[in-house]
Amino acid sequence: MRSEGLVDLQVNGFAGVDFNAGAFAPADLPTALDALLATGVTCLLPTLITADEPTLKTRFAALDAALTASGAGSAMCPGYHLEGPFLNPAQGYAGCHDPTVMMAPDYDMIARLECSLARPILLITIAPELPGAGAFIRRARAGGKLVAIGHSAADFVVTEDAATAGASLATHLGNGLPQLLPKLANPIMAQLAEDRLVACFIADGIHIPPAALKVLIRAAGPRAMLVTDAVSAAAQPAGLYPFAGMTVERGADGSVRNPGQIGLAGSALCLDAAIRNLVAWGIATAAEAIAMASTRPASILAPALAAHGLSCGPGEVMWSEELFPVAVRPG
Repeated sequence: MRSEGLVDLQVNGFAGVDFNAGAFAPADLPTALDALLATGVTCLLPTLITADEPTLKTRFAALDAALTASGAGSAMCPGYHLEGPFLNPAQGYAGCHDPTVMMAPDYDMIARLECSLARPILLITIAPELPGAGAFIRRARAGGKLVAIGHSAADFVVTEDAATAGASLATHLGNGLPQLLPKLANPIMAQLAEDRLVACFIADGIHIPPAALKVLIRAAGPRAMLVTDAVSAAAQPAGLYPFAGMTVERGADGSVRNPGQIGLAGSALCLDAAIRNLVAWGIATAAEAIAMASTRPASILAPALAAHGLSCGPGEVMWSEELFPVAVRPG
């Protein structure tokens, strides 16, 4: 089977390399990008998570310089995903993000962060219940950026208002939420019910049980898409790894957590494995699962790329009968 290259809109790190590190050795980025290519990913948005503005500035500058110095980086990474600090700081919603530096959405901060970067911030995850979120979303969309809802307590009305303002995605739907929520009137239902939102899912069997994922993907239908939310522990053995100033632990079961804690801290998922999982769990055919990780995210990203005069070639993947990439051609 042949397909277009995979597109991952949420990658915090990979193969031992933390994109949030703030400093990179010359070989770091090629190591991560070569490992991503081996999984079929030919286009991705490196993702930085919540930090204060000076720290984000430092982390973006280091990552941007490293990508610019890498031929693969320039080809595979047209821009960035910023997940935070405009998130809900309440317990359960913040996840592994630092709630002490979370803040109301500030679009001027986005402009300050990217003013010296070689590639733009193309996707921003926010909690739309925060003050000023509507104006932020409208400015972001006018600036050619995508806005996603995540780490959010937004109800049906707030979610609808966010979509009307221009929000178009739901970041890792089903996660970044407290364990106890109203059984029906909750952010998962609100985002699934909003037809203008594409729902992004982490199909590792850890973030969402497979049977529950089947229900969510069936509800989302053609609006379902795959992401990994991978951190540096992805494509690595069990052990300790750096992530945005933290140390996280990849367990033998593939979960990634702050040591000794229950909550998840990103994933160790590879996107080709997510495809195999959907097929093995009876959620999708091979063609459907591949589309959720390739043409569907590519079509979502396309308007933001066009707005900035950018492109990310489709690439090509040859798949074995067992759905492992056997040959990958970058875009």
